[in-house]
Amino acid sequence: MTTVRQVQVTFDCADPGRVARFWCEVLGYELHSSGVACSDPTGVGPRLYFQQVPEGKVVKNRVHLDVRVGTGLVGEERLAALEAECARLEKLGAVRGQLLLADEENESCQNMQDIEGNEFCLD
Repeated sequence: MTTVRQVQVTFDCADPGRVARFWCEVLGYELHSSGVACSDPTGVGPRLYFQQVPEGKVVKNRVHLDVRVGTGLVGEERLAALEAECARLEKLGAVRGQLLLADEENESCQNMQDIEGNEFCLD
């Protein structure tokens, strides 16, 4: 029998406090007193931890977060939900990337970057 373990997602970054505050706003998480970690107040989502590193981001992330804002929505309704969330996140400093439109296998999603250039998707 396998034991289920908790997962923490760790971000390397230049300014941990700034990036932590950004992701708390994106996800509705609570900032820890340390100022460099945040958690889902419902206890369902993983803890996020932000650690300072000397080097800057060089290449595309090998792992990224999908922020699920369009679950169960299709077509124009899904596109409207993605657009509304994208606009909200741009006000927080996120950068809009490519909009990938639905095909035979996947629903539409919006690529984005956080305030330090880490890729994520609105899904």
